[in-house]
Parts: sequence; C-alpha cells; structure tokens
Amino acid sequence: MKNNIFGARLKELRLDSKISQRKLGEILGFSNQTVSFWEIGRCEPDYDSLIKIAKYFNVSADFLLGLSDA
Repeated sequence: MKNNIFGARLKELRLDSKISQRKLGEILGFSNQTVSFWEIGRCEPDYDSLIKIAKYFNVSADFLLGLSDA
C-alpha cells in the first residue's frame, strides 16, 4: 500500500474549509468522484490539477505532495 500524503492533506484542507467533495469539485472543475479518488489514493492529480488545488488552498505543491510541512 502506497503512502497517500496528498490525499490526507487534500482532505484536511477541504474539511478545514468546511466544504464537501462535491463543492470542491464544482469550484475546481472536477467531479466529486475525482476528489474522492484523490483523497483515498485511488488515483493522483495531473500537474495542472495539482497546481489548481495548491492555488485554491493557498499552499505549495510541495506541501500537498508531502515534501514540506508548510
């Protein structure tokens, strides 16, 4: 089983923002199923999607990927 730091951090940011997977998907242009798959580690976002998520939550891509703690 691979480490799913991205999914855990995405879920934490989403819950801290008090938005559903559906709402996050609508905001960023993804389906709620895609957000769910990212959070559980079933798949990973492509580069453009990663940047979109980082910009929305005002965090670095390194943070989302577990390469930094800030």
